[in-house]
Amino acid sequence: MTLLELTVAISVLLGLISILFIGSRAWKRGSDRSTCILNLRSVQVAARSYQNLYGYNSGGRPYAENGTQDIARHLFDKGYIEKNLYEQATGTRPCPAGGGYTCPFPDLFPQQGELYMKCSLSSTEEHEPPSHETW
Repeated sequence: MTLLELTVAISVLLGLISILFIGSRAWKRGSDRSTCILNLRSVQVAARSYQNLYGYNSGGRPYAENGTQDIARHLFDKGYIEKNLYEQATGTRPCPAGGGYTCPFPDLFPQQGELYMKCSLSSTEEHEPPSHETW
């Protein structure tokens, strides 16, 4: 092989490797976004199930159990959500992409079409689904 052929082969390999890194970053962002939306959905469905099962109204507060009206705590104590979702609902565990979860009213059941918790990246990286009214 001549030096020119070797240079061309190395430049082609470097180009392919750079495409691989760009693709893997895009895949990671998409994966983080999907995981975030699944976390939001899981907590939302659990809160709606709890609300319907115990007969609470949208915008209402649950009865105090174990000294708290925090819905996420009730969901965790009764086994509707796992520890990682509870930590995300309370803001102690971040979104997979590094954003933070907030729950504006932790002791109020959300109105129809509103989410119980939100991701801080929802406006910048679309960490909120376009339609969530059926949750």
